[in-house]
Amino acid sequence: QVQLVESGGGLVQAGESLRLSCTASGRVASINAMGWYRQAPGKQRELVAAITGGGNTNYPDSMKGRFTISRDNAKNTVYLQMNSLKPEDTAVYYCNAGIKTYWFSDFSDYWGQGTQVTVSS
Repeated sequence: QVQLVESGGGLVQAGESLRLSCTASGRVASINAMGWYRQAPGKQRELVAAITGGGNTNYPDSMKGRFTISRDNAKNTVYLQMNSLKPEDTAVYYCNAGIKTYWFSDFSDYWGQGTQVTVSS
């Protein structure tokens, strides 16, 4: 059993910052790429940022500049620093990770339950 648990969401005003965290726990043998996605009401889930096990990051063009992803491999945790938040950033933010539950198994995709971020104008 593997769990991804996000934290750090909340209600902020436009221009403020938030830092999201996501920790993998349970039977975690190895973690490959980790990432953050978001889904606003009535919209499709979209990639916000991703980071490889070696620390290489990837941001869609629309997310570059205000979002920073990082990870602490010793803590099985990925972070998302969000600055200068805008009302259009309002969404449920989901953590995603490729995880091996045994050293000899393949990586499988896991998702967190999501954390709500609401930005008021």
